[in-house]
Amino acid sequence: MKRLSLLMAVAFVDMIGLMMVFPLLPLYALRLHADPATIGVLSASFPIAQLASSPVWGRVSDRYGRRPALLVGLTASAIAYVIFGFASTLWLLFLSRFVQGLGGGTTGVAQAYVADTMAPSERAKGLGWLSAATSAGVIFGPALGSFAARAGETAPGLVAAALCVVNALFAWKWLPESRVPAARASTPSGRQVPPPEPRSVREAMWEVVRHPRSPVAHLIWIYAVAMLAYNATPPVFALYLSQRFGITEKNIGYFFLIFGGVGVLMRLFAVGWINDRLGEVRTMRLGAALYGLGYALIPFATSVPMFLLYQVLLPVGTALLFPATSALVSHRADKHEYGLVMGVQQALRGVASVIGPIWAGFAYQTLGPRVPFLACAAIIACAMLLATRVPRGEPAPAVPSAA
Repeated sequence: MKRLSLLMAVAFVDMIGLMMVFPLLPLYALRLHADPATIGVLSASFPIAQLASSPVWGRVSDRYGRRPALLVGLTASAIAYVIFGFASTLWLLFLSRFVQGLGGGTTGVAQAYVADTMAPSERAKGLGWLSAATSAGVIFGPALGSFAARAGETAPGLVAAALCVVNALFAWKWLPESRVPAARASTPSGRQVPPPEPRSVREAMWEVVRHPRSPVAHLIWIYAVAMLAYNATPPVFALYLSQRFGITEKNIGYFFLIFGGVGVLMRLFAVGWINDRLGEVRTMRLGAALYGLGYALIPFATSVPMFLLYQVLLPVGTALLFPATSALVSHRADKHEYGLVMGVQQALRGVASVIGPIWAGFAYQTLGPRVPFLACAAIIACAMLLATRVPRGEPAPAVPSAA
């Protein structure tokens, strides 16, 4: 538990740095005469870099350890924020965003760290707590970024970089390695056999595509399909509220605060309790059902209170769906490939992060404001259908050493 707490602290501060600069990115780009299409590509450069680097970081962590990969990722983020602070041209903003994505590709490594340190029955709760830490960073980061911007345009990037450097030093000093090298096996003749090597990134990615019904790939596709909906609506969320209820920049923040706050509370206090009683498979299914229901109801809200009531279903559903799915992936993955498999999962999340906003914006503009939400409900229904085919028996590897 001590190691998980330290990892949560590192993830919290890391997300604060990311969210300090993310809301400012479009504003800085506009000042450099970028058009909306260019800003969209600029935003997409982060997930593109992340999807390319995630499985690589995962394999590196399987071979050399989680701690070195996390430290390099934090260092890359600090460099990216310095570039952001001094960016005077669009290409520097693109470079900053791309380097951020390379550093942010260690999400799967952090999830593998949880799988290393938590017993199989506790992984969904541990992953939920890790997600709660990052969600809390999402809440505090934008406010800190806006406050720092009062000191000048370079201040948010430099403050974020300083936080990242302090975070890297903290992790270097206090965060221990979680990966335990596999012991050598012995043949009947007594010869020592080296532990198995992780597959290449290409092999692991191709396995998920070629055999989508295999136990690990099936769960990764559930995660990826649900992430397609998760990443689709944020760009149109504010547009819908503005058009439907007259919400402005002065009060839009409260809706995101509620979304983030409910998600944090769910992950801290409810996910473990529900998972203990239902098991990860039923928790995953319940999360998908609530998540899809929220998307289906939102377009029919006739008032702000009703909208908020339906909106709460979204963070409740995601808090149950995603940690349980990731925990099930870790149960079915080989222990020497935790990082690689989690990295492949995050790579597909990156694909969803690129595709989701594009199709949602197109649907909103051409088919109507309600269509993205109803389409997301249909997407989650597909994830729910896939989840019903996951057997409730949860194979688990040997319990790792206590944290």
